[in-house]
Amino acid sequence: MKVRQDAWSHKDDTLLAETVLSYIRDGGTQIAAFDEVGDHLNRTSAACGFRWNAEVRKHYVQAIDQAKKERKQKKRIHDQTTKLKGVKQRASIQVENKTTSQKSLNSASPLNQADLLSAITLDECIAFLHSFSVDQTPEDQHLKLENQQLKEQNNKLLQQNKQLTLKYERLMETQHSIEDDYRMLMKIINQAQKVIKVDEFEGDKRLYN
Repeated sequence: MKVRQDAWSHKDDTLLAETVLSYIRDGGTQIAAFDEVGDHLNRTSAACGFRWNAEVRKHYVQAIDQAKKERKQKKRIHDQTTKLKGVKQRASIQVENKTTSQKSLNSASPLNQADLLSAITLDECIAFLHSFSVDQTPEDQHLKLENQQLKEQNNKLLQQNKQLTLKYERLMETQHSIEDDYRMLMKIINQAQKVIKVDEFEGDKRLYN
């Protein structure tokens, strides 16, 4: 019976962490990981579990999250591969049956299996390819939603920028118009001042004459 009670070394903790993370990535249970580590270190599974939850786990939070993501990705790939194998298997059976039937009707016209496979499995292939887009994890759905929200925000910002650009152009036109009016007014004032000075000069000239 395993009754070892000595302290855990850094090497022991590392072995425990790596084993648990490996089991998480491969879809195994932590209890199975504790059993394996216990066999290596001559400790009980319960002791390994206690050490993991009480001390080691808190140092590997990010590694645990990453291992869970890898497990989900492996599961998706496995499920998609299984679907593809099922499609291929059904297609192979249909090709074989169709080939046998066609040969019995007309042995002089050999069946082109590539064309038959394409014709028979078209709907299945479409459905399979469609599953890549609809068979999404919550992370994929969250990213898709976030991407959609960012696109909507970008469109709003573009509209706002367009409106602000139009307002700026109108303000610039108004400013140019005001500047033109101001220059015209100053020109009129200057001309009026010149006329007044000439009149004053002529008046003074007549006065002294």
